[in-house]
Amino acid sequence: MIDFELTETHREVEKLVADFGPKYILPNIRENDRNNRLDPDLFGHLAEADLLGICIPTEYGGAGLDYISLGLACEGLEYFDTSARVVLSVHVGLQSMTLLAYGNKEQKKKYLPELAAGKRIGTFGLTEPNAGSDVVGIQTTADRDGDGFILNGEKMWISLADVADTFTVYAWTDRDKKARRDHTGMSAFMVERGMKGFSTGSIHGKLGVRAGNTGFISMQDVPVPKENMLSKEGDGFRIAMFALEQGRYTVAGGATGLIRACRDASTTYAHTRKTFGEPIANHQLVKQMIAHMERDYQASRLLYLRAGWLKNKGARNSRETALAKWFACDCAERAAADAVQVHGAYGFSDEYPVERFYRNSKGSSIYEGSREVQTLMQADYALGFRVDRPRPVELPPVSQ
Repeated sequence: MIDFELTETHREVEKLVADFGPKYILPNIRENDRNNRLDPDLFGHLAEADLLGICIPTEYGGAGLDYISLGLACEGLEYFDTSARVVLSVHVGLQSMTLLAYGNKEQKKKYLPELAAGKRIGTFGLTEPNAGSDVVGIQTTADRDGDGFILNGEKMWISLADVADTFTVYAWTDRDKKARRDHTGMSAFMVERGMKGFSTGSIHGKLGVRAGNTGFISMQDVPVPKENMLSKEGDGFRIAMFALEQGRYTVAGGATGLIRACRDASTTYAHTRKTFGEPIANHQLVKQMIAHMERDYQASRLLYLRAGWLKNKGARNSRETALAKWFACDCAERAAADAVQVHGAYGFSDEYPVERFYRNSKGSSIYEGSREVQTLMQADYALGFRVDRPRPVELPPVSQ
């Protein structure tokens, strides 16, 4: 039997985030967006709400909820602003969930409790100035030095770069394989702020997500102990693909929340704005735009919830998660553009939030696997060119 009902816990998560936004995001979001300012208190508020460890097991200090709860939290946060959802994407999805799957006992014990409590903020260091979708194009290296490694390289477009404490960094540990573009020569490391030769900086002038921090990482002869390597040498590419899958799931949930925000803002405005003597809600082409938002919201929500259900089972969900991300992000862009259109000239001003929604919507079709990469992936699945096989590591299954 298929059960489409959310559990009581899921409803509680929805209410928690619905109450969180008006209290901690909405009061200052317009000014933070205008000033390219990340609210420094946001992390503390998210930690107090148990959202920074929402799906991390209680044995590691997390809330112990399921992966559907994570998706619902991301939808709810991005309903108010993308920058808040980004924190969950990189801190929980890209770092904590990856550490949960690939970390050893000592690494989990060291990092996860502090990540779940917000005592550490985590992020993900893969993209470089000349390597995004082309993952094996990265140039960062990790050369052996006694019992450890020396890291050199630069990462770019890193969310929370200037505020994170721990960074999952991907580097080549085999230079011969690097020259051959053999991904089995890549490894993953837990790098900490404060290590010698490690520095970060912020990127300014972004189109969207201006209330969030995005930056770069510079590594110049950074010594990293061997204990900080995730899994084993040569597993870096596999770990990166796993991490991106968790990130895509959170982005899919968030984009769904953005569609809902566009729909709600548009319906409210359509009932109050009058042209030609009647509310624009009565105009058929306005109705058409709102109808598309409703359709896309409902379909996007079902897609990401299905991916979350598979995660709960401990089942492979790469195809389903990628589809949810691709569809929801495409729909979010369209919904935001239509929301601006519904608002007319006011949609061109930050007096209304749809201007911010429009700018924020663009990023999700680029990060965590571009729209073009997702398109080709789904075509290859359908054509039989791409088949997901069992992999040695999955997220631990959880009950709802």
